[in-house]
Amino acid sequence: MKSQLVYIIGVFCTFSLQSQELNLEACLKMADTANLSIRNSLLDIEINDKQRSAYMSARLPHLTYAGDYKYNAIIPGQVVPGAFFGGAPGTFSTVQFGVPYVLSNTLQLTQVLYNPQVNYGLNALKINSEIVEIQQRMTAQDVKHQVASTYFNLQAITKQLTFISSNIANMDKLISNMNAMVQQELVIQTEADKLQINRLSLLNSQESLLATKDQLETLLKILIGMDSKATISVPVDNLVEQSILVDSGSINYPELEMLAAQQKMNVEERKGTNMAYLPSLSFYAAYNYNYNMKPEDDYRTGIEGAFLGLRLDWTLFDGLEKFHKQKVNALNAEKLVNQRDLALQQLDMKAASMKRQIEVQKSSLSISQEQLMLSDRVYKQTASKFEQGTVSSNDLITAENNLQQAQTNLVSAYIQLRQAELEYLKSIGNIK
Repeated sequence: MKSQLVYIIGVFCTFSLQSQELNLEACLKMADTANLSIRNSLLDIEINDKQRSAYMSARLPHLTYAGDYKYNAIIPGQVVPGAFFGGAPGTFSTVQFGVPYVLSNTLQLTQVLYNPQVNYGLNALKINSEIVEIQQRMTAQDVKHQVASTYFNLQAITKQLTFISSNIANMDKLISNMNAMVQQELVIQTEADKLQINRLSLLNSQESLLATKDQLETLLKILIGMDSKATISVPVDNLVEQSILVDSGSINYPELEMLAAQQKMNVEERKGTNMAYLPSLSFYAAYNYNYNMKPEDDYRTGIEGAFLGLRLDWTLFDGLEKFHKQKVNALNAEKLVNQRDLALQQLDMKAASMKRQIEVQKSSLSISQEQLMLSDRVYKQTASKFEQGTVSSNDLITAENNLQQAQTNLVSAYIQLRQAELEYLKSIGNIK
């Protein structure tokens, strides 16, 4: 019973998802959690945190074990002075040490007491976490830009399809009236055929737009992580004409933040190279147990060993490697300063250009709205006169074509204005 209830709830949720109408805000929120590119950028942040934790383990003691089994097929010998055994001075003897079978077990503890590179590595990872977070925000901005752009194009296609459906309905009405006039022999069949040709052109445009709409819907569902089988719809009039410049005053240039983080990394690399001139010190302790066997003599014995020590590692001369690294570091520092100055100029120029473009597109939209109003009025007047027989079908088709062009221009002006606003928000890093 419980499993059936879960299944019913799942089916209901799926149905709700498939039948919902999506606005831009909902699409952007869904992309925040479901878009694979954004999810991967968040995983990069988590991976960097885990890397820092792994690097921190370098400060902790390390315990290692080594086991070794050795069979001496030929027991190695050692040359010793003969006087060692009471022989004549100046003579030497070869003595074999050891037994055929040796089982060695070693347990060693190592603790780093001082390593100047450890602190450099931790600071570098901390700065890298800032870089990864900035990259995540940049990825989110890119994805949101793509989502919004796809959304606006889908709205434009939907609006255009609404216009075409209305035009087809009007054309069907005119064709019906024209066919009645042909039957009454008031006009010739050619006049009706002209309208039918125009209708077929409208149907062809409708099919083409429907195919494009299907592609945009598929792309949008991928971007926001929806099921490919879900059916979605977007509102048209209430959002197409509504500006998305809700908060255009907050300027955030992630590109500059990225360069600033890279400059911090450059400084840290310089410190790290300087730290490499210093020695490192570590403590170690080991316990060893060797078990020796000589089966033919039934000889078996274990020998223990243990020791403590300090190890100092210090590179006294590295062939000027660190010297040349510092030279490269200084050149990179100068390069980053130049990149930041150039990026600031380019970003300011792009933001100003996009802001001006918004005003241009607003004016274009206003003109397109007036053109559509006039074209619609002319078309209705021409259609009325055509039904009265005072104008030809050519005049009607011309008026209808002008109306279609005005509708297309209006939709194009809508989408260009939205795209200009979207580009401006992206240029200041403020797509929300």
